[in-house]
Amino acid sequence: MLYVIQTALELGFMYALVAMALFLSYRILDIADLTTDSGFVLGAAVSVAVAAAGHPLLAILAAIFAGVCAGFVTAFLQTRLGVPSILAGIVTNTGLYTINLMVMGWSSNVSLLKQETLFTMLKDTGIGGSWYKLLLSAGITVLAGIVLVWFLGTRLGLSIRATGDNKDMVRASSVNPIFTITVGLCIANGLTALSGAVVGQYQKSADINSGTGIVVIGLACLIIGETVFGRRSITVNVIAAVAGSIIYRFIYAVILTTSVVPIECLKLVTAIVVALAIASPALKEWAAFQKRKMSAAQRGGN
Repeated sequence: MLYVIQTALELGFMYALVAMALFLSYRILDIADLTTDSGFVLGAAVSVAVAAAGHPLLAILAAIFAGVCAGFVTAFLQTRLGVPSILAGIVTNTGLYTINLMVMGWSSNVSLLKQETLFTMLKDTGIGGSWYKLLLSAGITVLAGIVLVWFLGTRLGLSIRATGDNKDMVRASSVNPIFTITVGLCIANGLTALSGAVVGQYQKSADINSGTGIVVIGLACLIIGETVFGRRSITVNVIAAVAGSIIYRFIYAVILTTSVVPIECLKLVTAIVVALAIASPALKEWAAFQKRKMSAAQRGGN
């Protein structure tokens, strides 16, 4: 049981980076960025490839840079070429499949055998004991969250937040929304690639299909966290993204250990939860309308 808890916490922190990325793109910029799936694989592929060359720390930085480049392509398609945001993400997502194969040496998967990773480097120091993986994954995620909260409080960060609310107002304030959207998507995809990079070194492998459904899982984590913590300040929202990811991983672990839901149906359940959570405002409004309708009918009957 302790191993299950430990693993759930480790994966929860690592995948929380995807939830934070979707918070920035989906909640802040109001853009449905579908680059996430292949962006995650890109981060893992670059991280594993560079780590295999003997540079595990540089691998993380290289993966973030690759993710930023992917975000730039999506933003360029959307802002400069007039491609709708969803289609821009799909186009980049499709193109990245080949790029990911190229990074992995035209193989569907690559692995780290006896090469060093960030996790083995920390293990060799003796810091954290048997919890060294959790210590590293939590440290990276907490640091990324702190930087994200700080950035969104800067002038550029406030401009990005304003762009998601009202592009025309931002443009009237002499701020170029094209620039803010580009920066926002670059950062979001950098976070996604960072998640893939850490997971890649954690699992010592990268697979071309490892990013399938990541955008849905990330949304599920984000929405679970928002349901628990609510949507208040930026700090609370970032904490909610991390907490939602951890809660999701615990739910996942419970399903795996108890077989309450067949593992084959887990992604279907996740998709249903995300759909219901996104539709919850409309469902609440419909329920309130039905309640008022029934009350009016009762008063009319009396």
